[in-house]
Amino acid sequence: MLELKGIHKTFNAGTINEKRALNGIDLKLEPGDFVTIIGGNGAGKSTMLNAISGVFPVDQGSIVIGHTDVTSLPEYKRAKYLGRVFQDPMMGTAANMGIEENLALAARRGDARTFRKGITAKERELYREKLAPLGLGLENRMTSKVGLLSGGQRQALTLLMATIKKPSLLLLDEHTAALDPKTADKVLQLTDEIIRRDQLTALMVTHNMRNAITYGNRLVMMNEGRIVVDIKGEEKQNLQVSDLLKKFNIENDRMLLSE
Repeated sequence: MLELKGIHKTFNAGTINEKRALNGIDLKLEPGDFVTIIGGNGAGKSTMLNAISGVFPVDQGSIVIGHTDVTSLPEYKRAKYLGRVFQDPMMGTAANMGIEENLALAARRGDARTFRKGITAKERELYREKLAPLGLGLENRMTSKVGLLSGGQRQALTLLMATIKKPSLLLLDEHTAALDPKTADKVLQLTDEIIRRDQLTALMVTHNMRNAITYGNRLVMMNEGRIVVDIKGEEKQNLQVSDLLKKFNIENDRMLLSE
């Protein structure tokens, strides 16, 4: 479902501020893989997600999503293959639009624009059915402005919007980092349920080692723009935080605060 081959990216090349962000990344995901990505600050985690989504061009290598080589495609042309949830709950939704209007935009992503009615009764009922399992009561507030929602409600809505049209690949960039612990746990549980139910292929960046171990069928650790650990199957199921610390010397990093 995703294949990265020899991905390199350097920012400010040839200057005093040169930063080698990705150094020959090779990664292959099979359909249904749920991969958690962990690593220190500056390890290249978010840069890799940005490279996949086309935020910037890579210097070298290829990116294939499904059977499509998207390496040279701009960000807006890759959008039809991807769903993405960011760290900031304010991103990914239109604050001045209602809940149902945001869902309608997400549901029609990639479709041709027509002059048909904005939101049909059938669509409205579908959105209620999608919102109800979140357990947040949003199905009873369909016309409420998204800007009035709490951070957790907004992030749960963003997650639903990112997956309402089953994407080839779901990218989760520390999507619970800005939430309080209780709300973060709720959003993570919802994430896991949606990925399992819809059999999505997903990459989830996190600084929390316990979450990286608990969720997904595979764990990747990055350091200095490289993948240094790739664990799956029974080895991941038996993994402990202490094992990760032994595999990778982590000092003065937020991960240590998130054990």
